[in-house]
Amino acid sequence: MQNTPTRNVLCLSLDSASSQVEGCLQSAGWTVCKVANVSELHNVLSEKTVYVGLVEFNQRPDEKYLSQLDKVIRSSADVQWVGLSFQIYLDSGGLQKMISSLFYDFHTFPLAPKKLLMALGTAHSMTKIKLGLPINRIGHSELIGESPQIQVLLQEIEKEAKVSAPVLINGESGTGKELAAKAIHDMSHYSKGPFIAVNCGAIASGLVQAEFFGYEKGAFTGAFQKKIGYIEAANNGTLFLDEIGDLPLSQQINLLRFLQEKTIQRVGGTKGISVDVRVIAATHDCLETAVLEGKFRDDLYYRLNVLQLDLAPLREREGDIELLAYYFFSKFIDEKRPSVKGFSNSCIKRMKTYGWPGNIREMMNRIRRSMVMSDNKFLTETDLGIAATPLLPSSGAKSLKDIKAAAECDAIRQELLRTDNITLAASDLGISRVMLYRLMTKYNIDAKNPESV
Repeated sequence: MQNTPTRNVLCLSLDSASSQVEGCLQSAGWTVCKVANVSELHNVLSEKTVYVGLVEFNQRPDEKYLSQLDKVIRSSADVQWVGLSFQIYLDSGGLQKMISSLFYDFHTFPLAPKKLLMALGTAHSMTKIKLGLPINRIGHSELIGESPQIQVLLQEIEKEAKVSAPVLINGESGTGKELAAKAIHDMSHYSKGPFIAVNCGAIASGLVQAEFFGYEKGAFTGAFQKKIGYIEAANNGTLFLDEIGDLPLSQQINLLRFLQEKTIQRVGGTKGISVDVRVIAATHDCLETAVLEGKFRDDLYYRLNVLQLDLAPLREREGDIELLAYYFFSKFIDEKRPSVKGFSNSCIKRMKTYGWPGNIREMMNRIRRSMVMSDNKFLTETDLGIAATPLLPSSGAKSLKDIKAAAECDAIRQELLRTDNITLAASDLGISRVMLYRLMTKYNIDAKNPESV
């Protein structure tokens, strides 16, 4: 990953001694353009391209000041504004009105650096998305966001791309495990080689060896010509083993031998073939539990789990949901109905409280479908099909595991009621039919009567 490009923030502060905020921004890599009055603010906006502005209300604003500021902000439609004030100044009706109508986000002193930086980063990216400009990401991946989780993930990917050790990626379905694997590949010295992705759960048990190692002509009935397997095809590149936990136990020993010796032998062949392949595996299951239950070889687990990445579910990525929503809206803008202009405020609010059991893949599918089908100017929670699903339980009432289970169960029930079709329900949730059936079994959901408990 290249170093993050310098980002500019225009900061209006009536207090020239407001060094705490400026220091916070500069230490996070922002270039601060500071102005001391509304006139200077107007001049800078006229001369420079700015994507995000920060207004500090470190003195009580009078009505004249608010009126002048209101005019300048309204004239800068392509800038996202974030406010920062002392709590005692919020009793001003004029300031409250300005906050609600013109500001993307608002914070109060004492300064909470992480929250402020995340808000500014999201606002900056939101402006660029709406203007159709490229945003910071790894290569062409959709690993974008300003949340602490995604920033830590990007830093870990950068480190792990520099070595050749195997990587195990953990994360729920739809969180972007293949995107993370591709990002590692793109940044590594294997990037000039192929990236071969294999869904381990989609290969019949009897075909695993032939698919992975290939076979020689005449090796078995129907082998009319030599076939190169996945591993050999990935030579000098990366082999991505998706859903590695679904690989049959009886076939795991063959993969272990390849990881140990870096050689393969085609089925029906007699000669060993040396290969240089970076292996990245991914799973939505807990492999440690599978090892304890005897469903996954412990020696293979330790071979794969040299380096590790953990992908956070979308519901835990505070601040990224609106950013991703507009990113996908921009991505599919050529497919939308001409009347569709964006999202309603209530839709954005609902997206932030919805559980997203299918994570990013579910969000992308729902937004894409609603852009094609909706007759509304601004997409609603009903257009996305998330209006009827219950909100996440309040924090503290249950464990995170219970909250996730409740959200998944409720979302699946509502989607089955709405579509009355397994295939459509799985598509809208951003998961496979197989995964949907597994979850229905887990939560004891009857496809013919989803409401029954």
